[in-house]
Amino acid sequence: MAKQKASRPATKTAVKKRSGAKAAARSSARKAVKAKARTAVPKKPARPRQRIAISHHREEDFKADGLRAYAKYRDLGIADASHGLAQAHVIRLQGPCDPAEVSKLHFHDVDFQMVYVLKGWVKTYMDGQGETLMKEGSAWTQPPKIKHMILDYSDDVELLEVILPAEFRTVELKA
Repeated sequence: MAKQKASRPATKTAVKKRSGAKAAARSSARKAVKAKARTAVPKKPARPRQRIAISHHREEDFKADGLRAYAKYRDLGIADASHGLAQAHVIRLQGPCDPAEVSKLHFHDVDFQMVYVLKGWVKTYMDGQGETLMKEGSAWTQPPKIKHMILDYSDDVELLEVILPAEFRTVELKA
């Protein structure tokens, strides 16, 4: 038994010496890779500091100056506060729905888009998803450049939409 106890520390010491050398080699290799990665990635320009945006409900804030003629938009001040990083607004689709005006296949050149139904319902079509009825409390994301359209909606529908970035391009397609 005494032999085993005496040989174990010697074995552990030999293993530690070997693994210590390997660890040092790995550590210096990692440092080289990290240093190379740091120099290869160009720095993004610093964005101005975001501000607080507070928006209270006021009927007069709903304007017919947005993307669609059949909708009124209430800007929530996110685009200004985030210096263009994001945009958020409440949308009221004006009823009754006219499919000839509304149901046009299109996509948005965005990084992110999320819609939440605050009130009423909206029937949508999204490429790869098909037709979906979204009711009060429903939410969905639309991946960048997904082809989609509104098919129908209730006269009282209100949607919350969040989009990144605030400025984006919309492309209408032939169905």
